[in-house]
Amino acid sequence: MTLRDGERGIFPARKGRVYPLTLRAGKIHQHSGQTIPHDRLIGTEDGATVTLSGGAVFVALRPTLAEYIMKMPRGAQVIYPKDLATILLWADIYPGATVVEAGIGSGALTMTLLRAVGESGRVISYEIRDDFAQRALDNIAMYLGKVGHHVLRRQDINLGIEEREIDRLVLDLPEPWQVVPEAVRALRTGGIFLSYLPTVPQVVKVVEALQGSGAFGLIETFETLHRPWNIEGRSVRPALRMVAHTAFLTVARKLVTPVAVFNEIEPA
Repeated sequence: MTLRDGERGIFPARKGRVYPLTLRAGKIHQHSGQTIPHDRLIGTEDGATVTLSGGAVFVALRPTLAEYIMKMPRGAQVIYPKDLATILLWADIYPGATVVEAGIGSGALTMTLLRAVGESGRVISYEIRDDFAQRALDNIAMYLGKVGHHVLRRQDINLGIEEREIDRLVLDLPEPWQVVPEAVRALRTGGIFLSYLPTVPQVVKVVEALQGSGAFGLIETFETLHRPWNIEGRSVRPALRMVAHTAFLTVARKLVTPVAVFNEIEPA
C-alpha cells in the first residue's frame, strides 16, 4: 500500500499531533520553516518515515476511517468514531443490507455505513441542505473514491421515504420522532430503527413516538463514553481528558405483534 496522488495522508508528530495533507503532484509541503515535495511523498509506502528539509522526521500514513473523519473538512459536526462503531453493531449493519440515513452531515456516518454494507448493499441518504450534501460527497470521494452503492436524495425525509422493505433506518436529525410513522411503512419486519440525539427531552419524544406507533418493541437508549489511558512505564493512569457524552442512541425493532413487555428484556 502506497500513498497516491490526490489522496489524503496523515503525518503523526510528537505530543500526539497529527497533520493531514492532501497530496498533489508538483506541490511543496511546508511545516515550521521546513519543506518536503509532495512528489517525494507520493509512492511512499504506508507507514514509512520521511525527513523534511531541516531534518524533522514524520511518519507517512494512509489514514484509518476514524483518523480521516476527525481531520476531514466539515460542513456540519461529525459523529465521533466511538459512536460510529457503536452504531454499526447495535444497528447490526451487515454486508448486503439496505440502509436509509438522514441527514448526511459531513459524511462520516455515510462512509461508515458504505464500508459496512459493501458493494452488495445500498446506502440511501436524505439531506435537505445542498451545502452539507456537497461537502459530504466530496469527503466520501476523497476517502472511498467512486462508489456505486450510494444514493443521495436531496429531500426532506419527514415528507416520506421512497424505499420499502429496508433493513435499517439511521437518523441523525433533531426531530426523529416525526419520521416514526414513515419508519413503520418503510422498514421490513425485524428491521432496526436507530436515532442519534444529544439531549434527554429529544430522547423522551422519540421513545414515546416509537411506543405509541404500535409497531416497535425492544426499545433501548444508551450512551457510549471513551476514556483513554496513559501507559508510560510504571505511570499508568486515565488521560486527563476524555470524549464523554456526545449523544444518546435509541434503538428499536419493528415487530409483527409488539406488546409492552417486549420493550423490556427480561433475563431467561
